[in-house]
Amino acid sequence: MPSRPPLLAAAAAFLATTSLAHAEERPSPPNFLVIVADDLGFSDLGAFGGEISTPNLDRLAMSGLRMADFHTAAACAPTRAMLLTGSDSHRAGLGNMPESIQDNQVGQTGYEGHLRGDAVTLGERLSAAGYRTFFSGKWHLGVQADQSPHARGFQNSFAMLNCCHNHFGLGLSPDPNKMSGYRENGTVVTQLPEDFYSSRFFATKLVEQLDASEAGPEADKPFLAFLTFTAPHAPLQAPPETIAKYRGQYDAGYEALRLKRLQRQKELGLMDASVDPHRMVDAASWNSLSPEEQRLASRRMEVYAAMVEEVDSAVGTVVDQLKALGEYDNTVIFFLSDNGAEGRDVPTGLGEGKPEEMGSASSYIQYGPGWAQAASAPSWRWKTFASEGGIRTAAFVSGPGVSQSGAISGAYTNVTDIVPTALDMAGVEVEPGVFAGQAVQPIDGLSWGPLLSTGAAVYPEDKAVGTELFGSRALRRGDWKITDIGDKRWRLFNIRLDPGETQDLSDTEPKKKAAMLEAWDAYAKDVNVVLPDPPLQPTPVRDWE
Repeated sequence: MPSRPPLLAAAAAFLATTSLAHAEERPSPPNFLVIVADDLGFSDLGAFGGEISTPNLDRLAMSGLRMADFHTAAACAPTRAMLLTGSDSHRAGLGNMPESIQDNQVGQTGYEGHLRGDAVTLGERLSAAGYRTFFSGKWHLGVQADQSPHARGFQNSFAMLNCCHNHFGLGLSPDPNKMSGYRENGTVVTQLPEDFYSSRFFATKLVEQLDASEAGPEADKPFLAFLTFTAPHAPLQAPPETIAKYRGQYDAGYEALRLKRLQRQKELGLMDASVDPHRMVDAASWNSLSPEEQRLASRRMEVYAAMVEEVDSAVGTVVDQLKALGEYDNTVIFFLSDNGAEGRDVPTGLGEGKPEEMGSASSYIQYGPGWAQAASAPSWRWKTFASEGGIRTAAFVSGPGVSQSGAISGAYTNVTDIVPTALDMAGVEVEPGVFAGQAVQPIDGLSWGPLLSTGAAVYPEDKAVGTELFGSRALRRGDWKITDIGDKRWRLFNIRLDPGETQDLSDTEPKKKAAMLEAWDAYAKDVNVVLPDPPLQPTPVRDWE
């Protein structure tokens, strides 16, 4: 096992002298498994209204507490920074995506492009508290050796360092700066197995880590495990036998799928029966497409659905092994998508016009704004936007300590809440702004303790929570939200009544909007938001004609 970095070593020594006195007072702390899907749409899982086969995740979700108002950043790296630290992404070093930092952001605090050293990870905090820690999957929080999971609190790790490598492992590079670099326990990976497929392999690696630890001298310690998929992020690729299961299922088109999923959400209780969806934008109507265009579009969705099923199957592999090891009943499982569905469709020419190649290792396809808006129903737009379609994602928690099992929560929750929730459940005390005697970034999230035990709200009505990425901004306070999708126009919505962001209330509630804008300014100053110049978000059209 690699040596611990100085901050973590100091924390371990500090906790060793302070926690023993309280050990007899606390019940056995739980294990934690954090599962992250990449670009998954809000309605993709069966438990959230979808038709894709996801029995393993559905069982977990239906036995736990589903979050109907859970929010992330608008893209992956900032969300992952917040998930790991509990701090706003602008505090943690990911105020922008590492690949997108603009000249006016270079050198600015919070725009380092990797996870800051003073943004303490859950792995560091729980490792110092005596936990075994594991990581398998996508990292995207820094490519240098001292920025990798093994240096940030994870004793065992297999990490895809960047964002979007070929799911079948083609083009592996030993250069960590490439999109196809990996590290295992700090060592650069130079070879992947011939049968590599990302979702299956990440699950297998995590199982191997757990098995080895369970056979070792620390088997009696609780564990923290992160399973972070790069699916169903583009390129859309899946095993052909899984794709074949969905042949013809999407021939009715994305508009029909959107309405079907929204109706199912209402039947499940995830959405109120009165909810209206935001109208679809930037996508041609299905009936306006030629038969060949429809065939190609349907094929893209078939591949996407297969990727989601593969994620579910991989989760089943890990859950089955937890049960075999006798660890399942004491494991709290958090699940989330890192942002909303991906609506961009950047042509690559790789397999795009050839349905027989779509989904193969040699193709690179995306599925576009039509299917993305079916996945984000009833929300407005998709990934990269601070509208609900970009930042409201499927999430649930299950396991010990979740007395609201089988329920759906409409309370506002945030990805930054997972760190304080886990620390609360583990009985690990936090000194605000300090870790192991050193100054660190504050935890912005709140513990779900009251929510999990009694269903009580997490956030007070007057607490404001902001977000920004690529110049698209939003702020939530209670039921109210202001949204700027990147066109520098603020709109005001009552999200409880209008989750689709269909009715701009700026003219009828001017005082409310003014107060929200004042709260935004305070948030932006507090976390040092530096809007990109020039703007990174293309000006949307036809949203409000």
